[in-house]
Amino acid sequence: MGIRLPSKIHNSKQVLKLQSLLSRNQTSTVPKGHCAVYVGEIQKKRFVVPISYLNHPDFRDLLNLAEEKFGFDHPMGGLTIPCEEDLFVDLTSRLNSMGVM
Repeated sequence: MGIRLPSKIHNSKQVLKLQSLLSRNQTSTVPKGHCAVYVGEIQKKRFVVPISYLNHPDFRDLLNLAEEKFGFDHPMGGLTIPCEEDLFVDLTSRLNSMGVM
């Protein structure tokens, strides 16, 4: 006879396990046709986006902003975009809904 955990505790354990897996995958390789970018003014968060986004005019505006701020010497060792995370998520959501892939 085993001990049954209340569903909230069980669900919390599943969420923590998923977060752990996701955090491990952040250091793994980026899928073919995608690139990793770091987004944020202070705290940088890593996102993986399709390379096709780089050609979109709105995304290019963010790249120009990154070039103005960092030049080609990015502090994170990768492409760093100095904008609010919410703005970036909104842009990538719009690009995804438009079918830019």
